[in-house]
Amino acid sequence: MIISIAAHSEEPNSELAEKARKFVRSIKACNPMLLLGGYWGLMRVVVDEALKENMKTVLILPIERENVIIPRDVISIKSSCEFRCRSVILVRSGDILVSLGGGVGTEIEIMIAYAMGKPIFALSNTGLSTDQFAKAFPEYIDDRKVIKIRYFEDPEEMAKEICKIEMKSVKTTFG
Repeated sequence: MIISIAAHSEEPNSELAEKARKFVRSIKACNPMLLLGGYWGLMRVVVDEALKENMKTVLILPIERENVIIPRDVISIKSSCEFRCRSVILVRSGDILVSLGGGVGTEIEIMIAYAMGKPIFALSNTGLSTDQFAKAFPEYIDDRKVIKIRYFEDPEEMAKEICKIEMKSVKTTFG
């Protein structure tokens, strides 16, 4: 399983950082490869924890930050794309999308995953703007009902549910 992770580019508070670490430690049970869009902010917390857990981790870097220094055991792909373009590659390359909380970049990635029919698992109660998704879109983003967004307050419970799912996307033909 390849999990695309959408996470804030800013430094998280200690509570959110610990939720992200708990998610990584818990998701290890299903032996995924983690895909992230950078090595800064909350994404860095996820990558560092994944490395502690000996998990395969790939970064798809935007052109604006492709020279960031990353740990040796992380695979980096220089996308040659600006941030939003990189998000399309990130989401498309994964089997599912996990949102650990963020701002507009994470929100865009949730929307892209929905439009692509990718299963979406979102951590809520993060204190970030993505928490508003559960209020605005409690199940679906639009009337097409492409894929139901699953929200979780507990990162360990979210990881358990991800490990249970069968991998299947919904084919979309709109755009």
